[in-house]
Amino acid sequence: MRKPAPQSVDFDLLPTAVGRERDDAVHPAPHAENWRAFYGLIAKWRLAVHAAIEEEGAFGHPFYWAPVFLGAGAAAWFASPTTPSQTYLIVLVGILSAAWLIAGPSRLKLRAPIAVLALIATGALLAAWETQRAGTVILDSSVTTTVTGMVTEREADANGRWRYTIQVAATENPALERAPDIVKLTGLGKGEPFALGEIIEGRARLSPPSGPALVGLNDFAFSAYFEGTGAIGFFYGRPLTLGMWDGDTDVVEAVTGRLNALRGQISEHIRSVLPGDTGAFAASMVTDDRRAMSRETAEALRLAGLTHIIAISGLNMALAAGIFFIGIRALLSLNQEVTHRYPVKKVAAAGALLTVTGYYLISGFAVSAERAYIMMAIMLTAVFFGRPSISLRNVALSAIVILILSPSAVMGPGFQMSYAATLALVAGYSLWQRRQARDLPFAGIPFMKPALPVWVFMSGVFMTSLIGGFSTALFSIEHFHRIATWGLPANLLAMPIISFIVMPAGLLALILMPLGLDWLPLQIMGLGLDLVIAIAKWIASFEGDAVVGRIPGWLFVGLTIAFVILAIMRSKLRYAGAGLAITLMLLYLALPARPKPDLVIYEDGTLAGLLSDKGIATTRTRPTAFILEQWQRALPVDQHLQPVMNAVPGDLAGKERWRLDPEQLASARKLMKADLVKASSDRFTCRNGLWCIARVKSGAVILQTDISGLVGSACDMADIVITGARLKWTECRSGAKMFSGTSLRRTGSVEIWFDPANSRKIRVISAFGIGERSWYTHRVYDWRSGQYAY
Repeated sequence: MRKPAPQSVDFDLLPTAVGRERDDAVHPAPHAENWRAFYGLIAKWRLAVHAAIEEEGAFGHPFYWAPVFLGAGAAAWFASPTTPSQTYLIVLVGILSAAWLIAGPSRLKLRAPIAVLALIATGALLAAWETQRAGTVILDSSVTTTVTGMVTEREADANGRWRYTIQVAATENPALERAPDIVKLTGLGKGEPFALGEIIEGRARLSPPSGPALVGLNDFAFSAYFEGTGAIGFFYGRPLTLGMWDGDTDVVEAVTGRLNALRGQISEHIRSVLPGDTGAFAASMVTDDRRAMSRETAEALRLAGLTHIIAISGLNMALAAGIFFIGIRALLSLNQEVTHRYPVKKVAAAGALLTVTGYYLISGFAVSAERAYIMMAIMLTAVFFGRPSISLRNVALSAIVILILSPSAVMGPGFQMSYAATLALVAGYSLWQRRQARDLPFAGIPFMKPALPVWVFMSGVFMTSLIGGFSTALFSIEHFHRIATWGLPANLLAMPIISFIVMPAGLLALILMPLGLDWLPLQIMGLGLDLVIAIAKWIASFEGDAVVGRIPGWLFVGLTIAFVILAIMRSKLRYAGAGLAITLMLLYLALPARPKPDLVIYEDGTLAGLLSDKGIATTRTRPTAFILEQWQRALPVDQHLQPVMNAVPGDLAGKERWRLDPEQLASARKLMKADLVKASSDRFTCRNGLWCIARVKSGAVILQTDISGLVGSACDMADIVITGARLKWTECRSGAKMFSGTSLRRTGSVEIWFDPANSRKIRVISAFGIGERSWYTHRVYDWRSGQYAY
């Protein structure tokens, strides 16, 4: 059948809309050119982004994002209020992995997001496996009991006391149903320390690790769970020794025990040659034994931004490896025959690898040392294969290894700060390498050429300190709520001493120590450390420690993403990181500041803080400094307002005030009413050991007491009742809000905001919500019933 012939079209007879399109094509509207320019700009941006992505792929930079997504998955798992299903994660990882394989290399646009999701899910699954593997039993509540166990580690503090890590064999009087496997106890008396492997028995006070002092602050129970520590505390008097352990031990325990003994001997020997803070400083750099340093010196190092020198971290490992690597290579290069016949560089790398391995073995297996060792081992191994040792690929590989072995490290400041500094320094090093010699200052002046090496060294030290300081500032603010404003000049003055005097002398002392020839190198090391301590105290005298308080979670996450983009990206896409950081900072400055809470309560119910324009008023004259300092930095507030202490009547005085008879309780209630009339609005009025009362500006009355018999009366008189007593009832019949030892055990520390119009209306934020997270389960265990009260 023949097709009909095509007919001509008269455009003048077409509908109006089509005709309008035809008219616009012939006579464009004024705004059409603007739209065409806009679409052209979008097309150019798409081409530029596509070219940048191809550049990132050509240089292998997508691989560097693998540890980022693994860490993000692990962090999301740990931050979840409830435990995600492990079975669901396994199935999800399997499905995403299969989808990635099915997509094939030809479908990159589909494969890339699948890979991202698979890495995030894998990170979460690794976190779940580590939590299950740890299985630490944490003590449910404070108790006094007799502990029998074996000493596995020991450390001396600045006061000459010893802190022992004990593997618990038994508890009695009372016998604990959920006894922790590992406890850390301090011996209060001085004397000869117990030997490693010695069985000791003593009466001790055990307490579970504390939770966060406020929302978002450090959770010590979390870190203790993954370290295996179930309780902390102290001995009453000197424990009895029951002899040395003579039972069977596996190979790992035997080797660990010998290494711990060697570590202790090295620490004690160093402190005997270099007494005081100098010896404690030297021991901390060699064996990571930090408790012997005085609080004054440790605080000076912190204020000066030099605390990173104390811990065995990437700096110490890099200096140890670098000194040995350069020394061996220079020594072997003196003989031309050896240089031409043998791979001198690889031999030096092997020697440096053995050096850092030995260094790690005597470091006490600290998390920071483990992280630094893995990083240095990968970098030195790269030399054997002719690959660059300092590269982002090696940093990414080390991060992947650590996240596989211990994904919980991603939540700690050590991991975040060390990798932030390493990423920034490696990225800066790659940019430094691209510089041409002619770009250096004075390069064209002949008589200035001898000064070029000095200029390169000094500028390298300056840039290293500058990059390291800026890259870790965000994480210092997030975890410690402060930054050392004089950290740059302190590091510029101290780091050459550490690099050229302290570490070479310390390394030589370790080599000569078995021969008994280490006295002179240790003295040289001590002189260098004395200079560093003097610099730290001088810088600390400027009082440059800036307290900035807590920052919003969205700002921390956003700035972290911006930093990673800047550090990892090679193409112009890295400028997106700078744009994101600027946008977030402008948004943070434009938004109204989060109001400070009116009242904060610590998790044990015995300490509360009332905030005002004058400072923070507490219920104790001398509260625990560790808690108060965290509150002052996080909120932030400077002034501590002590309570007004009134005398305790004779009939209520005595050591057993918490056991009051009915007549005493009646007398106490009358006195409490009288104190309520005199309650102040800016600080607490207290009767020592009985109660503390305050009245806020909104009219709400706050009353804190640890006497369970007075809680009922407190509910009738106050709007907020705080008590450390473990009560079966958690609510006041009067409608007052009660925070007891029972409720706070489940919620942790709380922050409270009062409604100015209604004294009974409050907003409460708790440090955590009890779910089935493994590091919180001890808080809901009832030793009387032996059950968990979720």
